[in-house]
Amino acid sequence: MSMSKETGATMPPLPVDEARDFLERHPDIASIDLLISDLNGVMRGKRIPRTNLEKVYRDGVNLPASVFALDILGNTVEATGLGLETGDGDRVCRPVPGTLMPSPWLRNGRQAQLLMTMEDGDGSPYFADPRQVLARVLGRLGRTGLTPVVAVELEFYLVDRQRDALGMVQPPCSPASGERASQSQLYSINELDEYADFLEDIHAAARIQDLPLDTALKECAPGQFEINLLHTDDALGACDSAVLLKRLIKGVALQHGFEATFMAKPYGDEAGNGTHVHISLLDEAGRNVFAAEDGAPLGTPELQQAVAGLLEMMPASMALFAPNLNSFRRFQPGLYVPMAPTWGYDNRSVAVRIPSGPNEARRLEHRVAGADANPYLLVASLLAAIDHGLRQRLTPPPAVTGNAYDQVAPSLTNSWCQALDLLADSEALIEALGPEFVRVFLANRRAERDQAMQAVSKLEYDWYLRHV
Repeated sequence: MSMSKETGATMPPLPVDEARDFLERHPDIASIDLLISDLNGVMRGKRIPRTNLEKVYRDGVNLPASVFALDILGNTVEATGLGLETGDGDRVCRPVPGTLMPSPWLRNGRQAQLLMTMEDGDGSPYFADPRQVLARVLGRLGRTGLTPVVAVELEFYLVDRQRDALGMVQPPCSPASGERASQSQLYSINELDEYADFLEDIHAAARIQDLPLDTALKECAPGQFEINLLHTDDALGACDSAVLLKRLIKGVALQHGFEATFMAKPYGDEAGNGTHVHISLLDEAGRNVFAAEDGAPLGTPELQQAVAGLLEMMPASMALFAPNLNSFRRFQPGLYVPMAPTWGYDNRSVAVRIPSGPNEARRLEHRVAGADANPYLLVASLLAAIDHGLRQRLTPPPAVTGNAYDQVAPSLTNSWCQALDLLADSEALIEALGPEFVRVFLANRRAERDQAMQAVSKLEYDWYLRHV
């Protein structure tokens, strides 16, 4: 059995027609990467020859459940209980319909890829699969008759593959001028022109992979860009597109002699990389419940309740918005990163922004998470908070007008340890995401934090070795 894309419920195995039709249309494809997202959003999986593809559609493919126990280095965190404690056993992974696509940047176009999702031994969704965590939250929200419309915006840096004299990353050299990027040049069209071949290859590959790209723009640091995905009423599909777009951008960047990174803070003195998520809700009649009938920009009570839920659960969600050591370096004043649970209308200094625009498109934009967040877990936590606000009929504080950084003191934690403790204490978030999943997530992240704390940085030697 495999899982429904919308609810995660079991369903009959996929017909092999999708695989057969693909192979007929792409006779040059030699192999296919079977991809599954781990807790960090890192793609894991297997590579199969084309002759095995129909079998994967019929029978699935086995992967160990411990794929969700891996830290960023690919080592199994035994404290999760998914490793040797249970024999490191396999689970069946099934294809995600509609994700079998060529990977044009690999092996001269002879490579393809297919997203997978894991099921348990009885055919039910596997609790530790981030995609199934999102499916669980969507099922809860769906029982209220509401369907989320989601759009994901991803920021990233291009960096030179050659490190600087100190072994640190550095901005790329312009393909047009050969000069190393050194200026912000926010929204610069000239910068887009200089990197036009790279950006056009991203769009060409996205068209081949049926990824719904919207706009590309130059962001506010040397070598930093943003690419946005179109909104969709398929939240799982929106996150599928986000994880696949990350892979695509990295692959195309290497083709052009760069590296692309979604690290939250690759440079200490420059802006970080964020993931902004736009969300609205449709009722069973397809009406946007955030849009007021009289067109008032303040929206509806449902919009207010959704905002209140996001603000209330924001501290406990920080472990998902900022999942690793580098994540917390992004939370610094003056760099367009929200540092407190704030909201406002058409205000980019707040955590939850209500953008301007047509009433029928009324939505909220969540601006806290880093680009290193797992998209499935990020959106799952946001929808869980919105659901919480609606169920509890919460009321938000007054909207912020003007610069929120000057009016509201930072209160969101910048401590990895405290973020994990806040998640561990959140009954509402644990119930929504699943107690077993949260246990595994916390064990995984705490183990990685313990390992990170064993490393002594050059800065510490420079500051303390001779002076204390």
